[in-house]
Amino acid sequence: MTINEYQKLAMTTLNKELSERDILINGVMGLCGESGEAIDIVKKHLAQGHDLDKAHLAEELGDIAWYLAEVATVLGYDLEDILQANIDKLRKRFPEGFEVERSIYRTE
Repeated sequence: MTINEYQKLAMTTLNKELSERDILINGVMGLCGESGEAIDIVKKHLAQGHDLDKAHLAEELGDIAWYLAEVATVLGYDLEDILQANIDKLRKRFPEGFEVERSIYRTE
């Protein structure tokens, strides 16, 4: 499955009764909420002695992907275009791969 196929399939579960405004709000709040759930799993592992629950973390990443697709869709973007633009930005920022100096002293 391609990322755009994922986006299309995931959006079949979008609440069609929501306005564009409400879809946007739901999407960005969902991204924050699901990211919080992901960090809580890592926090329990790093600070509370739990085993890292990789399966649960992977499930939360899937939820994050759904909300990312929702926001991209309401904005009129394909996920592939968003991800490609991000890679283009990273290649420009770190043409030889990550470098601490380039990270600290960014020119943009």
